[in-house]
Amino acid sequence: MHTPRLAVDRLSAPGWRVDAQCRQKNAVYFFPPPHFERKLEKDEREGAARALCGACKVQTECLDYALTAQEPHGIWGGMNELQRRRLLRKRAAESA
Repeated sequence: MHTPRLAVDRLSAPGWRVDAQCRQKNAVYFFPPPHFERKLEKDEREGAARALCGACKVQTECLDYALTAQEPHGIWGGMNELQRRRLLRKRAAESA
């Protein structure tokens, strides 16, 4: 049986993660809480995460990783799940 391989091996941590701002700060902003989150709370949490991403020297690498791995949750490279899906669709349309 052949197992398909991802372009990014999720089990190995990319080297750029060592320099990521979210490793130095409180990463609670990057993923939703286990309870229902109101829109205002989500906007505030994601805004705090994006502010950290904006000051991060590996933001591009982080976003590239999330797009390649198709990360389904959280803020990666300053983008949430919906924004990453839109970007992937846009890139696919442009290359077609």
